[in-house]
Amino acid sequence: MIVSASYKTDIPAFYGRWFLNRLEAGHCRMVNPYGGQTYRIGLTRAEVDGFVFWTKNLGPFLPALEEVSERGFPFVVQYSVTGLPGALERSVPDAERAVEHMARLRDRWGPRAAVWRYDPIVMAPMVKADATPPSWHRATFARLAGRMRGLTDEAVVSFLQPYRKTARNLDAAGVPWRDPAPEEKRALLADLAEIAAEHGMALTLCTQPELAGIPGTAPARCVDAQRLSDVAGRPVAAKEKGNRPGCLCAESRDIGDYDTCPHGCVYCYAVANRNTAQRRFAAHDPAGEFLFTRERAG
Repeated sequence: MIVSASYKTDIPAFYGRWFLNRLEAGHCRMVNPYGGQTYRIGLTRAEVDGFVFWTKNLGPFLPALEEVSERGFPFVVQYSVTGLPGALERSVPDAERAVEHMARLRDRWGPRAAVWRYDPIVMAPMVKADATPPSWHRATFARLAGRMRGLTDEAVVSFLQPYRKTARNLDAAGVPWRDPAPEEKRALLADLAEIAAEHGMALTLCTQPELAGIPGTAPARCVDAQRLSDVAGRPVAAKEKGNRPGCLCAESRDIGDYDTCPHGCVYCYAVANRNTAQRRFAAHDPAGEFLFTRERAG
C-alpha cells in the first residue's frame, strides 16, 4: 500500500511530530469525511510500500525524512512552489527557501525523490503589483525552472479548478480570478513545456485530460509507483486508481483531513474556513491517533 500524506492538508509543514508518533505506533486512525465512519490505517514496514508527501513548506519535515528513510520507507515529495503573490498564498516560504529544500532532497536522496509542482496556475487580474496574467506565469516559471535545474526531472502543473470551496474562498478574500479559455491555456502550457525541457524537466498535467496532446506534455501520475520504485531500488507495485476522472495516480490511502491546513492559501479546495483550520491545528494532539479529534471520532 502507498500512503499519501497528504493532499488534504500539509502534514510535512504542520503535523510532522504527529506523523512520526504514528509511524512509531505503527498505525493511525482516520474519519471518513462523508460518512463519518472511523477506520485504522497500518503504518508498519510490512504494510506500507512507500509514502508520497505533499507540501508547500518542507523545511520543518526535513529531519523527519531521515527517520522515514532509516525505517526503510521509500518516499517521494510533491513540493508546490509557485511564487504566487501574498494575496493568494499568505504564509508559504519564499521560493528561494523552497529551492534550498529541494536541493537538500536531491543531495540526500537523488532527483527522483522530488517533484516540483507549479500548481495551481491562477489567473488573477488584481492590482498591477499582484496581477498574474500569462506573461507573469511565463516569467515566474522560467525563473523557478532555472533554479530547479538538476533538482528534479518533473514539473507538474494544473490550472485553478473552480471547485465550489475554491470559488467561495477567492470571492470571500476579494480576489478577482478567471478561468482562461482552452486556447489560452494551451498556448501557455506549450511555452511552459518548452521552458521545462530547456531545464531538464518533463512537464506533466495533473488531471486535466481536456488539455492532453500539447507537444512536450504528458499526463501526471502524482502518486507514481514507478518513481517510488526508482527511489526504493526495488519494484513497488500498485494498480492505477485515480481520485477523479482523468487521474492516473496509483492506488493509495490518504491520512490527512480536510479543514486542518492553516497556510491560508485563498484558492485552497481542502479548506472551507481558515479559522476552523487554524483552530483545529492549534488544538491537535501530536500523540493522538487521529490528526484531530472530533466528538464522533471517539
